[in-house]
Amino acid sequence: MDQLFDLALFNSALRVLTPILLAALGGALCARVGLFNVGLEGLMLIGAFTAIVGNHYFENTALAILFAIACVSVFSLLFAYLSIQLQANVIVVGVAMNFLALGLTTFSLRTIFHVKGAYYNKEMIGLPKWDIPVIKDIPVLGEILSGQSPLVYLALVIAGMIWYYFYRTISGFRFLAAGSNPLAARSLGIRVQRYQYGAVLACGVLCALAGAQLSLGQVTLFTEGMTAGRGFIALVAMMLGQSGPLGVVASSLLFGLMDAFSIRLQGLSMPSHFTQMVPYAITIIAMFFFKDKGFLKDAQNSGSSSR
Repeated sequence: MDQLFDLALFNSALRVLTPILLAALGGALCARVGLFNVGLEGLMLIGAFTAIVGNHYFENTALAILFAIACVSVFSLLFAYLSIQLQANVIVVGVAMNFLALGLTTFSLRTIFHVKGAYYNKEMIGLPKWDIPVIKDIPVLGEILSGQSPLVYLALVIAGMIWYYFYRTISGFRFLAAGSNPLAARSLGIRVQRYQYGAVLACGVLCALAGAQLSLGQVTLFTEGMTAGRGFIALVAMMLGQSGPLGVVASSLLFGLMDAFSIRLQGLSMPSHFTQMVPYAITIIAMFFFKDKGFLKDAQNSGSSSR
């Protein structure tokens, strides 16, 4: 039992929950303005690939992340234009974005790097690991929190910033009003579409960071479809957290812990096909427990409520 549950497990959980948390926060921003963004998976995948491309050409992780943010932002604006300006169904647009991202990254992988399946360069430098000066010396807490990539700490800071923005600023109240009752918000002079575009663009930035954490923070490579459903898990985490920053952090922590637990089971010689399904099984179980919360109904009606 000690082999399954130790401090290293929680340290690993904090690392693997970061992509889920960042994408879920992006999805929460969209949901708060009435846009149910199911394209998180595709945006994360593009972010992971473009971060590797940026690192390959610029040989600098900071520039690679900025390059990923720029690329994913373009796709986010495409989603925003189709769903907001042209009033297309957000579910259809999101699914199309996922397939577009899968095909585009696979094609680009073969075009740019001339490889199939995966790209790895042993000379490529990933994200650094930060040891927090004071926290690293604290028993238990230091072993869990210290030694993570900068994006891990940034994700937690962003969650706190979103909470403060939602519930402590006038602009945040207007942001929430734009999604809860668009007609009333417009009657008060609130530019609903501006907040919607801003939410989708911010979602793209967060998904780019999530993808960069996957391809540069956890490993230093890119494989076809390497998000492996994490975008959909982030979507569930967003729904379980009721689109609130603190709830999203808690639900993301649950899925991150299960993901780290599945990796630990592989080290105990358990069949990989069984261990890999643990996070997704927990996702389905969680949906059963929260089936009466109305998340799915709200998701189906989010597209119409934003018009």
